[in-house]
This record gives sequence, C-alpha cells and structure tokens, in this order.
Amino acid sequence: MLKAKNRQTVAGARLRRNDTSRTERDENMAIHEECGVFGVYDPTGDCARTTYYGLYALQHRGQEACGIAANNNRDITYEKDMGLVGDVFDEETLNRLGGTMAVGHVRYATTGEGMRENAQPLVLKYIKQQLAVVHNGNLVNTEELRDYFEHKGAIFQTTSDTEIIAYSIARERLNCGSIEEAVKQSMPFLKGAFSIIVMSPQKLIAARDPWGFRPLCIGRKGDAIFFSSESCALDSVQAEYVREVEPGEIVVVQNGEIRSIRDNCSNRSHLCIFEYIYFARSDSTICGQSVHLARRNAGRLLARQHPVEADLVFGVPDSGLDAAMGFAEESGIPYGEGFVKNRYIGRTFITPDQQSREAAVRIKLGALRSQVQGKRVVMIDDSIVRGTTSKAIVKLLREAGAIEVHVRISAPEFVAPCYFGTDVPDKTRLISCHYNVEQVRDIIGADSLGFLGLDRLEDIAPDANCGFCKGCFTDEYPIDMHRYR
Repeated sequence: MLKAKNRQTVAGARLRRNDTSRTERDENMAIHEECGVFGVYDPTGDCARTTYYGLYALQHRGQEACGIAANNNRDITYEKDMGLVGDVFDEETLNRLGGTMAVGHVRYATTGEGMRENAQPLVLKYIKQQLAVVHNGNLVNTEELRDYFEHKGAIFQTTSDTEIIAYSIARERLNCGSIEEAVKQSMPFLKGAFSIIVMSPQKLIAARDPWGFRPLCIGRKGDAIFFSSESCALDSVQAEYVREVEPGEIVVVQNGEIRSIRDNCSNRSHLCIFEYIYFARSDSTICGQSVHLARRNAGRLLARQHPVEADLVFGVPDSGLDAAMGFAEESGIPYGEGFVKNRYIGRTFITPDQQSREAAVRIKLGALRSQVQGKRVVMIDDSIVRGTTSKAIVKLLREAGAIEVHVRISAPEFVAPCYFGTDVPDKTRLISCHYNVEQVRDIIGADSLGFLGLDRLEDIAPDANCGFCKGCFTDEYPIDMHRYR
C-alpha cells in the first residue's frame, strides 16, 4: 500500500510539526497524562451516561479535551469540546446522546495541536455510512501516511494521527466485507502505539497495536460489554474486569456477542512501564499488576538502593504517594504528608516564563510547615524532566523550615524521548542528558538525590503478565526508530 519516495524528508517534516505543537507544552517541564478511551455496548442502558461516568474515572489521563459519540438505531451523534468532562457535558447533552452503544475519550495532545478539531471521538461519514474512532497512543509514521494519502487525493481536517487511523480503516472498508476486516487490513500499516475503539452503526470494535504499548481492557456487567484504558473506569460503572485486549488482537462486539480476531497477534509485548510509575490511577490493575502495589514496590527498592537518615517521608501528589509509603515501610522512617495539593488547577494553567512557572508550582502545591519544619525530610516524586519543577518544590520545603531535603525518584533518569504517546521531550530538554546525578542534585537544591536503578525497573511489577517498553530510560525501542527520527 505505502511507498514513500522520500522518507527522510517526510520524517523531518514530522519532527518539525511535532516540535512546533509541543514546544509550549514542554515549557511546563512536567510529564503530562496521555489519553483515555472508553466504550460500551448495552442494549438496555443509557450508554452516553455510562461513558460519561467512565470518562470521569479516566480524567487523570487527559484534561485538555473530551468527547462522547453515541449510537441510536444506527445513527451516530456526538459531543466534544476542550475542557474537563464535567465542564463539557450536562444533563441535557447526555439525554440527547443516549445510545445503545457509545465511545468516549479524554485527551492530552501528544500528536496534533491542542484545538477543538483534534478532540475525539473522530466521527466520519463515508460511503459505508458512519464511523466513530477513539485512540490512545501515537503513530510514528503519521506524516508518511498523511503524505501518501494526500497524494491519493485525501483531504484531512485535523492534525491528529487519529484521523489517519480513521481514514485508513474507512479506505480499507471500501474493499472489505466488514468493518473488523478493514481494521485488520489497516493495522500492518499503522506503526507505533494505538489502543483504539471503533464504533460502526452495528458493531463496537477494540484493537491494540501488535506491541501492546498502551493498555486496553474488557469488562462485563450483565448483557453490557465494556472497553476501557484502565480497570478503574470499569469499577466506576460496577462492571467486572474480564481481561486485557491482547497485543495485536481485534475484539468485535455485535448484538451482544464477542468474538476475537488474532491474525495480527504476536509474542511481542511492550507495555509502557511508565503506566505503573505515573500514568495509571492507583486503584487500577494492568496486565495482572496492581498499580498501587507497583508504586509501593518502587518505593521499597528506592529505600534499599538509596538509604538515608531522616525524620519524615512523603510523596509529591499524586503518583509519589504510594512510592513514599513503600519507602517508609522499607526504611522505617515515619510516613506523613508534606504537601497539600490544589485540586482545582487544570492543565490549561499558563506558564510562559520561569517566574510564572514557579508561581504555578506554588499555586498547585503548598508545603505543610507544621509537618516539615525543623525536620530532615525525604521527598518522593515520579520523575525529573528538566529539573525546574523539582527545584521549585525543594525551595518550597526549605521555606517551610525543612533542615534537610532528600529527593528520591521512583523511576530511572530520562535519557531519551518517547515516540509512543508519552509526552517526554527530546534530549535537549532532559536534564539527565546534560548533567550527572550529583550535578542535578545541586541544580534542584537537594541534600541528596537518588533515582530508581534501571536494573531494578521491572522489579516494580512482578505480577505483570507482559513485557515492557523502557525506551525513555534506555534510548532503545521495540520499533527501529532510525527511519522516523
């Protein structure tokens, strides 16, 4: 299907476009959420409302935009906009959507600019009626495919790779007997990470890329069938977790029956290990591993690798809290709270320069003076990107009276970007690519600094029945990236 004439030029265009759309976001110095997808078939239920509850549970995965598409008697209607789930949807909208099938999405942009046109679900009208697609992940050959399709006459309305996926499926559907066959035929040409849910007038289909970069699970409640990025969303609608969609698998729901297509399955499994460290909600279970326990394991390993004498251990909310508990259990240092988090600050808070970025930290976090004053404290966080946020947080603790601040990070050092849906910037913006640990410690103002050892990284998830992608920590990826960088 695809014969790009100048892949080097196309890859360069991809990098330039992505750099332009990501520069402003990178200035926030923090790792951002990915996306979350949710889908439901329920012949007796109000699927738009159920999806609304599911998206609420997945809100941590994306706070930039959200949307729901619902199927009523084979007619697909949708609502999407920039903002949080609770801001975009109201009672009137949910009543209008209804549906016996629905798909939903919460978004943080990693490919494509942050604008309403790129919000999902993406709903297409074509010769085979309608199609709604939601997607978590990132294709590495987006520009190559876009270039190919545009030279064949395609006109795209967004800058999102989700539109490339939807167009690929719709194009294949013209020559296939079913929508699931079109999904199967499209998958070999989609390089990178994709956990997708596709809704046609009659079917609900879930699929994962053959590497299984991003999570996607199946749930059930009576006659209702669910797909979700995380099990916590199944819990929110009282559905029972059934299993994960396997890497490369296509799961089809039609008239309440489930069937599986495994033609694209392989023995490869490379779930992003950062799901356990940061992305997923603590009460989720992914590939058999409790996220909460994985983070506590990381804390225990940190205590063994980087012991320290201190009076109090606490985590940076939210993903640092469980790791801090594990560190306290292993070290014997009392666990407590060191921060109060402002829950009303979203990802849209603007931080255009150094001074306002520090102000943003102060608005989002407040140090508990009564807890830290006069104490030697251990602060657990999930990562250090450029060091600016860590520096501001350490300064907060100093100002609150901490006499020593020891920083422990529940992940290894970032040494490479992510190409598969995690907003880890390029090497020029990663502090650990320019300074050693002692120099980073000095820059952020800590008394000591320790990262989780790369050799112990997989030990945080001993119950996981999958392999892992660790590219952002190793600069080695399951897909050969030389062609796409």
